Amino acid sequence: MYDTLLFLHVLMAFILVVTVVVFSAVAFGAPRDSRLLGIANAAWAVGGLGTLAFGIWLALYVDGYDLLDGWILGAIVLWAVATELGRRAQVGFTAVPTGGEAANASPLTGQATLLHWLRSLAVLALLVLMIYKPGA
Repeated sequence: MYDTLLFLHVLMAFILVVTVVVFSAVAFGAPRDSRLLGIANAAWAVGGLGTLAFGIWLALYVDGYDLLDGWILGAIVLWAVATELGRRAQVGFTAVPTGGEAANASPLTGQATLLHWLRSLAVLALLVLMIYKPGA
């Protein structure tokens, strides 16, 4: 059971990272395609909820872990922060017109890009927390 839960938890984390990769491409100047951004947002929803659910299930299943362990609480907080930053970035990327130089110069795009990179840092911190499990 442990191996299955761990596999599903890591699989959901990979699905979650799909969103970061797609939004990174847009932040670097790839054309904003509303369908692609929609798929990326769906990947965040599926990956994020799956990662959270299977992570909590793992914490309850493994004898050495407790939901109140600092690294688990930190991971949940980082997950919530990354989700909110991503929500705000998504609003900024989709609110801007998709064509021409005006879209690239928009302040909304700059703010959305900043929020995306902050989300990327939160996801990276989450990954580091999951690998090293400080205090476990």
